[in-house]
Order: sequence, then structure tokens, then C-alpha cells
Amino acid sequence: MFKIDDQLVEQFQKDGVVLLRGVFAEWVKPLAESVEAALADPSPLERSYQSDDGSAPFFQDYCNFERFPGLRAFVHESPAGMVAAQLMRSRTARFFHDHILVKRPGTSLVTPWHQDQPYYCVEGRQSVSFWTPLDPVARQVCMECVAGSHGWSKTDFEPQRFDGSALYAESHFAELPDIDADRAAFDLRGWDMRPGDAIAFNFRTVHGAPANQSAVGRRVVSTRWVGDDARWAVRGGQTSPPFPHIDLPDGAPFDAPEFPLVYRQN
Repeated sequence: MFKIDDQLVEQFQKDGVVLLRGVFAEWVKPLAESVEAALADPSPLERSYQSDDGSAPFFQDYCNFERFPGLRAFVHESPAGMVAAQLMRSRTARFFHDHILVKRPGTSLVTPWHQDQPYYCVEGRQSVSFWTPLDPVARQVCMECVAGSHGWSKTDFEPQRFDGSALYAESHFAELPDIDADRAAFDLRGWDMRPGDAIAFNFRTVHGAPANQSAVGRRVVSTRWVGDDARWAVRGGQTSPPFPHIDLPDGAPFDAPEFPLVYRQN
């Protein structure tokens, strides 16, 4: 069983990101089976991005945990909920959604710098995503997080689609700093990773990912979790992922069948 110590929790709280070596090593096979199933039979929420240069597409799909047994078992039976609660310093861990990301060998598409929080229909300070690769990931193709950026501003940064357009018609968000203009000015975290490792990061931690110019595919399952303080958030447009069938008032408890309570501290 993967152990979380106080030092790791403190690092997550301070930096908004930590690396968890081997935390989900036993779950690589069922997660990989779920990814292959999604590639063969994408959901209605599938979003693939094709580069203008004709290189391999970037496949993404959301909210598949009820469709595929391996992913469903991971949510309910893996240590993810317990680890999430400990890192968030929360008595509970509620599953928010899953996100499959596949950058095939040679794709030139870059994931732009962003924070996830303003894209989501949830508010709260207790949050964590587990970015879990199912293939070896070299440092140069690994997702990068800006340590400490979860505490940069009380106002979240402008959410944009991958084409650079604004996600919402009306905006009250701050402008994200130009990280690539001076990378040395930021504490950028990324690692060589093995299948079953995970990067744990807060929804407000700024992150991005380079192109995959390697000869190895980069299959990733990211699962998102929220804690005790989670509340429903009504945004100025369709969130990503969307949950249009859920009609809760802004600020209501984040409680719906789509978001199962997986872990509660005894």
C-alpha cells in the first residue's frame, strides 16, 4: 500500500504539486485497457486536436469511468481516494471526473499553459488531479507544473480553448503570465516517469505539456478529486467537461450521483 507521509502532504500544500512514485503501478493494466477501449469507442465528449502540420492527432476523452470496468474499479478500489483526501487535508474525497489524454508519437501539438479551476463547475480550495502515465515518459515530453502557482492570485486565470479563444463570453479572470517568455523565472517541475507514477497537482496549479516528438506514445489517465469544501459553480458558459443535465444553484454542495463520495475518514 502506498504511504503518504506528513512531509509529502506539506510539500503538496506548499507547492501545489508532488510526484508520487509507483502509487498506481498495480493499476496500469486495467487503466490501459480502458484507454484502448476509449480509442476504439470514444464517448460523445471526445475531443481530438489535429495539428496544421499533419502530425499525429492529440486524443482526449472525458467522463468514461462508468463505461469501462478497469477505470470504474480504479475510482472505487484503488488508493486514489485515500491519497487524494490526505493530500487535500480533507476528511473526504469525492470523485469529479476522468480525462484520457493520448499524444501519439510525433504529435507536434503543445498543451498551452493554463490552470484547470476556471474550466470546472466546482469551486473550493481542496482539490487534486492525478496525472498518471501508462507508458514511460521522458522529462522532455512530461507535463510541467509551476510550483507555487496555485497561490498566485485570488482571481483565477482566463480559461481559453486550445485555439486561443475565450471559453466564456464574459470574463472576470486575470491574465496568465507569459511563462515561455522567461522559463528560468519560474519553478517548473517535470520528471522522467514510469507507468503507474503520478503527478498530483491542485486544480489551481498552472501547468502545460510539450509536443511528443519521441518515438513512444504517451497515454495518460488523469483523475480529478475534490474535498470537503467543494461547491457547485455556475460559470458564464459551458464548462469543460460539461454537465448540462445537472441543475444546481451556484454555491450548492457538490453532491450528485455523477460525483461519487469514494473516501471518508473513519
